[in-house]
Amino acid sequence: MIESRDSFDELHEECGVVGIYGVDGASRHAFVALEAIQHRGQQACGMAVCGSDRRLRIRKGAGLVKDVFPDDSFSQLLGDSCIGHVRYPTTAVGGRENIQPFSTTCNAGTFAYAHNGNIVNADHIKSSLEDIGHLFQSTSDSELFAHLIGMRARDEGWAQSIMSAANQLDGAFSTVILAEGVLYACRDKYGFRPLSIGRLEGGYVVASETCALNAIGAEFLRDIDPGELVAIGPDGIKSYRHSQHPGRYMCAMEFIYFARPDSDIEGCNVHEFRKRTGRLLFEEHPVPADIVVGVPDSSLSAAMGYSEASRIPLERGLLKNIYVARTFIQPSQSMRDLGVRMKMSPIRSVVEGKSIALIDDSIVRGTTSRQIVRLLRDAGAREVHMLIASPKYAWPCFYGIDTGTSDQLIGADHNVEEICEYIGADSLHYLSEQALLKASCRTTLCTACFTGNYPTALYGPE
Repeated sequence: MIESRDSFDELHEECGVVGIYGVDGASRHAFVALEAIQHRGQQACGMAVCGSDRRLRIRKGAGLVKDVFPDDSFSQLLGDSCIGHVRYPTTAVGGRENIQPFSTTCNAGTFAYAHNGNIVNADHIKSSLEDIGHLFQSTSDSELFAHLIGMRARDEGWAQSIMSAANQLDGAFSTVILAEGVLYACRDKYGFRPLSIGRLEGGYVVASETCALNAIGAEFLRDIDPGELVAIGPDGIKSYRHSQHPGRYMCAMEFIYFARPDSDIEGCNVHEFRKRTGRLLFEEHPVPADIVVGVPDSSLSAAMGYSEASRIPLERGLLKNIYVARTFIQPSQSMRDLGVRMKMSPIRSVVEGKSIALIDDSIVRGTTSRQIVRLLRDAGAREVHMLIASPKYAWPCFYGIDTGTSDQLIGADHNVEEICEYIGADSLHYLSEQALLKASCRTTLCTACFTGNYPTALYGPE
């Protein structure tokens, strides 16, 4: 018997970042770019803006981008360079002290920074810094950047001090830094999280996803490489390598779930990737179905691919109400169940009497999948075959997804048959790891959440 998980059943990533250099009205452009990556974090957001006086103007707060930055706020955020951040916390509690960008003054000057990812050796680094007298103002691992950069910036310069910090920190980070009128952007040596550069109005834009570049009309130039630091200033773009042995371990869930379908990640369009997973899912697991239904929204592309490969009609059997609050904030399981019904509605005339190939991107805790299958059965579905466009999610993530322990994952201690019985489906099928790599058109991804093979050391008990 599988116990019901009381915690929420959706994956959430830590955040997204934006950087703009040399563009008039940088804060307004950053506003649009941050709204384009709002899906990466809805708890809080912020901006740090710099003009010709090199003074940082910072505004941040809890809530969505549109709420934190009303129209009258931009008159106070003047400057042609800016960094921005949207946040969903995975390693720290809420609270204003954890809202980014952070700003810090050291003996080399004042700088602001924002970070997407998770530092796996954060506790070790923090402890060693506290031993020599450093004081921390937040509980976010992102604050480590400030301390490590500030220790060396005056003697080594900003670029070298950032690279030194990057070499001491292990784990996932895509970071933007605004220091003395120069924009720096850096990726960890594994390449866990995406970061791209574009050109706009004679200046430059850096963003976690290319959909943000598109939203403000920026021309995509290239991805920042794993282990690369880019400095964007009056002399254009300068590139440095803080690691001579970079990897290619882009998080598989960026393709499967997190990124917007119109984003390109390291040369691969997310929508096309998801369609390929759907086609490959049919090759591996054809099921006797009358219609294909995708769980909105991140599974719709995979459902399209399954339908095309199988020639089974694709139908909109589930409707998502985007205006309903997230179900995990409800105070009891019964209220969460009601929240799912408010959030997801079956279209009875479409599903009644049908055998359904139900496509979803992943099963995390299983409660939402169970409720969706029940919704379809209550609407008259004859059969529900659940097909997952990724391998079984069975291992916790330490690189920026909020699944830090195995007890949060139904796949950690239950086999496919047990999960199928729990969610109430007629059958349950997962995409293979080989098919996942084939869909990505690459040989390596971070698939630790499926395989337990972590690219980094974990620095402590699991």
